[in-house]
Amino acid sequence: MKKIAAGLAVALLAVTLWGPSDGYAKKTSVAEIDQQLKKLQQEVQAAKAAQEKAAAKTQEAQHYKNKTTLNLEYVLSQIAEVKGKMDTTSAKIASTEQSLTATATELDEAEERVEARSKLLESRVRLMYTDGAVSYLDVLLSSKSFTDFLDRADSLKMIVDQDQDLLVQHKQDKQIVIEKKQELEGQYAQAKQLYTELEGQRSLLKEKEAEKQELIAYYDDEIQENGEISEEQEAKLVQLASERSALEKQKDKLKAEEAARKAAAAKAEAARRAAAAAAAAKKAAAASSGTASVSSSYMGGNGPFLLPVGQARISSGYGKRTHPVTGEIGKMHTGVDFAVPQGTSIHAADSGTVLVAEWWSGYGYCVIIDHGGGVWTLYGHIREGGLRVSAGDKVDRGQVIAESGSTGRSTGPHLHFEVRVDGVTVNPMPYL
Repeated sequence: MKKIAAGLAVALLAVTLWGPSDGYAKKTSVAEIDQQLKKLQQEVQAAKAAQEKAAAKTQEAQHYKNKTTLNLEYVLSQIAEVKGKMDTTSAKIASTEQSLTATATELDEAEERVEARSKLLESRVRLMYTDGAVSYLDVLLSSKSFTDFLDRADSLKMIVDQDQDLLVQHKQDKQIVIEKKQELEGQYAQAKQLYTELEGQRSLLKEKEAEKQELIAYYDDEIQENGEISEEQEAKLVQLASERSALEKQKDKLKAEEAARKAAAAKAEAARRAAAAAAAAKKAAAASSGTASVSSSYMGGNGPFLLPVGQARISSGYGKRTHPVTGEIGKMHTGVDFAVPQGTSIHAADSGTVLVAEWWSGYGYCVIIDHGGGVWTLYGHIREGGLRVSAGDKVDRGQVIAESGSTGRSTGPHLHFEVRVDGVTVNPMPYL
């Protein structure tokens, strides 16, 4: 749809540039042409409003794109941080798994010891069952001497102590292994849970990343679309200026014809009166009368154009460049920028008729002068309140028409100067 609109604008512009006279041949009076000029001015205002709206949308989209880009950078840093935590947790899980393997081995060994002790205790119980219950007192009383009594007492003590040690060790081994296994299983479960949570967090962050990328793509489309609207409005500016130029030429032609008619009538009246006076006075008299001659064609002025701001430094030439505001690479710069302070007087490069003297989006406040022969000059980024001429004014070569500024799409005070031939920009340098 945008391409169709752009095509129609170009087609309309071509018709305007190559055949404007047919559209205005039916105009029969200066009043009608003034009415058409008024209508054109209304169209200019409508186009300007549309372009300002597009510029505002572009600025808003750029703001949100910058904000979203910052958010995306934060999300990406969070993803990297969570990824680092996941790596650390994964290493802990691997280490815990190794510890669990080692603990399982220890548990097997402990269980083997417990089983061996259990067999020893079982054999002791079995022996007691087979030989009958013999009390420790019977063993002691059956001693043959005091020495034998002491030996038997020591032996009984050793047996009791050994049994107690077996039971204590048996319980300790089981408890230690069970506790260690429980501890490691808890650590393992905790690490696995943390990893799962981190993985969920990372998935959520990846979703946010995709969302931010989609938003940035959306804002890029908005900026691109509104940029295309601005280009269409710039074509509209050229179209309207062309129509105004044609109307002004027709108006000048009608004025010239009217002046010629008046001059011819005055001459005829003078001749009639002279003849009457001669007949009455019977004297030969020669009547002289001046003939008005008006030409609306541009014959090249006084030679090359004047520098509009004198010998100022050129800060940016004509041709493709990286746009200083948008950063777009390969953007066509349609004129020459002169680095001058705010409020510097801007002079008309040559005499002509003012076609535009108002705000126009990226140009800010600008002036377009028609020098005839399809040649225009454009002066952009004029300061607010710096316009010294109005549309329709006739200006002389070197006349002050405005003061420099930084309105519109500008990074600082300067004059943007263009030369257009049949509405198309050309390198201004050969004309200066």
